[in-house]
Amino acid sequence: MRDYTIHVIGRRWLNERIFELRFDRPPGFDFQPGQKIGFRFQAATWDYTLLGPTHGPELSICVRHLPEGRFSPRLAAAAPGEPFQIGAASGFFTFKPSPQPAVLVATGTGVAPFVAFARAGVRGFDLLHGVRAAEDLVYGRELAAAARTYRPCLSGPLPATGAPEFFAGRVDACLTQRLSPGMYDFYLCGNGDMIRDVMRLIDERFPDSRVFTETFF
Repeated sequence: MRDYTIHVIGRRWLNERIFELRFDRPPGFDFQPGQKIGFRFQAATWDYTLLGPTHGPELSICVRHLPEGRFSPRLAAAAPGEPFQIGAASGFFTFKPSPQPAVLVATGTGVAPFVAFARAGVRGFDLLHGVRAAEDLVYGRELAAAARTYRPCLSGPLPATGAPEFFAGRVDACLTQRLSPGMYDFYLCGNGDMIRDVMRLIDERFPDSRVFTETFF
């Protein structure tokens, strides 16, 4: 598989823990919305989803900074022009249109593939995004503009000002209470425990639905 060298262009902090990192795009590099790239570092590979758009001079990723981590601190400190080695884009967690309504479910930075979908022009989906606090809804405005319904699900305290669009609880509880029984195309991305719990719920409440999954952590 071909490797590429990319260079840091810039960094934008989305909150205290999450940032977006931009790179130049090497000649001949192509990808589909929802695919990821693997960074080669210390004999290991670290995967990040490309945010899109699929055409243009830059590549971008969303990173959750873990100070104790092996790789995200390096990305957080990378200077403009610093090179990184990546592999070709890979993965099958891409949008597959069908007559059934699309329901996108994410936790944390697992929302990145759905940002890629939106930037590629996908519209009219239902999106549930589970986070602890409202400040972690880093792409909320962009996704709400593309979605038919956008439901932020907060496991921590709700904002003091109150906001009717927030759901107090986890995404599986929101699905149970807010999504009518039927057949859907489910796209699940994020925490492995969330994916397991939602898969069980789909089997019980939404039989014969299509399900696509990507585990982030």
